[in-house]
Amino acid sequence: MRNPIRNLVSDEAFTVLRANRLIDEKQLRDYHIRSIFKNAREQKLSAADAIEFVQREYPYLQFDTIRKIVYKK
Repeated sequence: MRNPIRNLVSDEAFTVLRANRLIDEKQLRDYHIRSIFKNAREQKLSAADAIEFVQREYPYLQFDTIRKIVYKK
C-alpha cells in the first residue's frame, strides 16, 4: 500500500510505523476510501458514481459498506 497519509507522515515514517504494526490498517483504509470519495465528488460525480469509483479500487467491499464508510462521522 502506498502512503495515503503522505500529507501527515513521511513515507519513511509510514514504512516504520507499518512495519512495527503501529497503524490501524482498517482505519487507514477507511481514510483512503473517504479521500477517494471526496475527490470523486469534487469532480462532480454523483454520490452513487463516486461510490462505484471507490469500489473499483476496493472491489471486495460492497456498495453499502463503502456508503457507510464515507458517511460515517
